[in-house]
Amino acid sequence: MVELILLAPEDGVEMVADALMDELEALSVSVEDADAGSAAEHALFGEPGMPAPKAGWQRSLLKALFPDEAAATEAVTLLLAQDWAIDVAVQSITTVDEQDWVRLTQSQFAPVEITPSFWIVPSWHEPPAGASRVIRLDPGLAFGTGTHPTTRMCLRWTAQHAEHDAARWQRVLDYGCGSGILAIGAALYGAKHIDAVDIDPAAVESTVANALANHATVQAGLPDAADGEYGLVFANILATPLKLLAPLLCAHVAAGGDLVLAGILERQADELKAAYAPWLALEVSDTVDGWILMTARRA
Repeated sequence: MVELILLAPEDGVEMVADALMDELEALSVSVEDADAGSAAEHALFGEPGMPAPKAGWQRSLLKALFPDEAAATEAVTLLLAQDWAIDVAVQSITTVDEQDWVRLTQSQFAPVEITPSFWIVPSWHEPPAGASRVIRLDPGLAFGTGTHPTTRMCLRWTAQHAEHDAARWQRVLDYGCGSGILAIGAALYGAKHIDAVDIDPAAVESTVANALANHATVQAGLPDAADGEYGLVFANILATPLKLLAPLLCAHVAAGGDLVLAGILERQADELKAAYAPWLALEVSDTVDGWILMTARRA
């Protein structure tokens, strides 16, 4: 396998990447900051599920894999012949060692501690000593592997409140379920009837598979499968859709029930409180790395 590395300006990154993948049949393309590790390094941040604010950095390295040197050479020759590629420069064309990509990917995901006794453990790891509750979850297409602060805060809230509140969790709703991790966590702590819904059919499929792997009984479906009132409602999405969903989510919270919201940045707390004020009084219950967990209980 051969790796072609190109240097491109910010305004050319997207066009070069598209050409490499769509027209020149690269096996894969990645984009990195050419100034990473230097004083000129510039971070690009985007919220989960949302695109990065820019396609690349001021100086971006595009790394494309090809099956052999002939394919890489032909690709770069055709690419540099384009008028719009005048500012693109070749950095190198080198042979790379064959790797076990499955093993390499797996090595990036280690067990995640929620509490000392509650862990998320990929299938290729053994649970840590002292882990009495374990969610087996492998990285997939749906958001929610437990590594993001929003997911960890929701699961930690579940663990902290289960002892006194699980008796009220006869019905639980995970709205925007992603991988189904929050629904599965609730099941491990004694929740009974659990509905997990998402607008993405791939997320529904992921939830069904993950629930089965964890021997959890979860009913997964599209949003219209959410029905009636629940003793516990999760929604780990993002601030804007959470504001739009305020009347719907609050209507699903039963008397004495809890609403748990995540995907919210600290600076967005007041606007979420205002959006939910006609129905429930939200409070910040947890914070990690600039993200917050907001909860409310219906009287």
